Order: sequence, then C-alpha cells, then structure tokens
Amino acid sequence: QVQLVESGGGLVQAGGSLRLSCAASGRTFSRYVMGWFRQAPGKEREWVASVTSGGWPLYTESAKGRFTISRDNAKNTVTLQMGWLRPEDTAVYYCHPSRTTAWGRGTQVTVSS
Repeated sequence: QVQLVESGGGLVQAGGSLRLSCAASGRTFSRYVMGWFRQAPGKEREWVASVTSGGWPLYTESAKGRFTISRDNAKNTVTLQMGWLRPEDTAVYYCHPSRTTAWGRGTQVTVSS
C-alpha cells in the first residue's frame, strides 16, 4: 500500500500562491497517475488535477491557468503549484494515486479575501 504525506498548505491572501508537495512511499510510484483532490467544509471531495506517469497534466476548468501539477518519479513526489488563489480554493488538499485506496492526511489551504 502506497503511503502519502502532503505538505505546503497554509494561510494566504486572495491572489497569492502556494506550493503543495506530496511524498509517496513505494517502488511503484512511477506507474500511477497521480492526482490532487480537495475537500471544502460541508462539500464532497473533488478532483483538481492529475499528472500521468509520463508527466502529462490534466486540470479542472477552475485550475487551468492558475495551477501547475508536476512529478518527480526519481524522488516519488508530486507537486501542485497554485497561483491566483481565490477564497473558494479553501479546502484540505490530498494527493492520490489512481486505482488505489491510498489517501494521506491532507494539507489545509486557507485563502482569505
């Protein structure tokens, strides 16, 4: 089972930036499509962005142009660079390997207006 540790969250003003990181254990990291998800209070967890094993990114419409997902297969890490943050981006952010049940504890992102 892959184990995941997210970091990099914090409190930022609207328009600011944050860089989230996810460190994954296991020798099969490079095989997975890695995704970032988020869950705001009272809402269901939602997908934000994914990156294929070869580095091809996919984004929600909301994330396009503001967020950049990337990965380093040698270091077993996936990163979400977030810019132009909005109050509605406030949530706990999680990384998740596709086709697994593995989830970390997440990292809190709070964007003030």
